Amino acid sequence: MFAIFRGHPNKDLAELGEKHMQHDLQPEDRARLRKAASKVSTHATVGSLLGLGLGLAMAWRIRQNRQQLFNAFRMMSKPTEVVFANGRRETVPDLEPLLRPTRWGDIATYTAFALGGSMLGGETGLLTGSAAATSTITRDPISRQRIENAFRLFQIDVLKRQLNGLERESKESEPSSMDSWERLKDQAGGMVSSLKPSSSH
Repeated sequence: MFAIFRGHPNKDLAELGEKHMQHDLQPEDRARLRKAASKVSTHATVGSLLGLGLGLAMAWRIRQNRQQLFNAFRMMSKPTEVVFANGRRETVPDLEPLLRPTRWGDIATYTAFALGGSMLGGETGLLTGSAAATSTITRDPISRQRIENAFRLFQIDVLKRQLNGLERESKESEPSSMDSWERLKDQAGGMVSSLKPSSSH
């Protein structure tokens, strides 16, 4: 719910969110939102770093196991040819080059596990951070109500801007599209009414 009040790539929406933060919320509400956003960021960062470390550790372990397996295979006594019942002899291919760990294989292993671990840790941190942020916001019921109302007012303003944009576009389109526009406008008006915050604070 608080994500809309942070930086947004759309400048107009970012300014609109900042406007609602300043006019619809108390200072303690804004501090609570900043604290909640900080928790999400911190959890996601820590989770990503832990996941990265875990991924690199797993990649190193796999690299060690592959090297041990290759060393054991190299020390084994291996047949050089196979003799069939009819006397035909076939040379057994040397599999050692295929099992030898390579630099490119190590790079691929470390990269895959590092990226996978970082993504998994980041997503886990995002979930735990969101839970912690939600707990921070909902701890005070009165502050929570103000924040929810501010969010609904923000949604209403966004819908109004979208309606105004659609109305301008419809005036430039063919007259036959006006009926469809009126139906869409009525539906959007109903959505705006349902989003209006309660009067209790």
